[in-house]
Amino acid sequence: MQNYSKLTQIILTCCFILLISWVFIPTAEALTQIKLSDISYKDCPPELAKGAVTSGGSAAAANCFIVTGKAENGTYKTVYDADIYGRIYDANNDPVLQNRTRLGSIAEVPPGTSDFELRISVPANQPLPLQLKQFKASGFSSQVRR
Repeated sequence: MQNYSKLTQIILTCCFILLISWVFIPTAEALTQIKLSDISYKDCPPELAKGAVTSGGSAAAANCFIVTGKAENGTYKTVYDADIYGRIYDANNDPVLQNRTRLGSIAEVPPGTSDFELRISVPANQPLPLQLKQFKASGFSSQVRR
């Protein structure tokens, strides 16, 4: 009988701990999708245009562009650290940024529609105009620790 009482006490304690852990577990922050529209680009101002594209330690001449557009946050909360993804092609339909679809991020996207801009460097030998395709973004409903 004493073993039965001790076993019951252990089971009840485990159930209590399990129940308490479910109640106090922090909620997971899910990604929030941000719709991007009106995507275009323009030349960088002269103070931002200096730079080079480097690969394996060698430098190559580069053109600087600012990608602009509208970011639509359909939620009622600010979205933080929204990563921007997209594909950029040159006039010959060749990819500008090989094997890279993450182009940058937006620190904060308030509810509603807001403007964004993103600086990119493109090798100078890629023919213009650029083609901007499949742009999208996603971020978090609270700030991510850094």
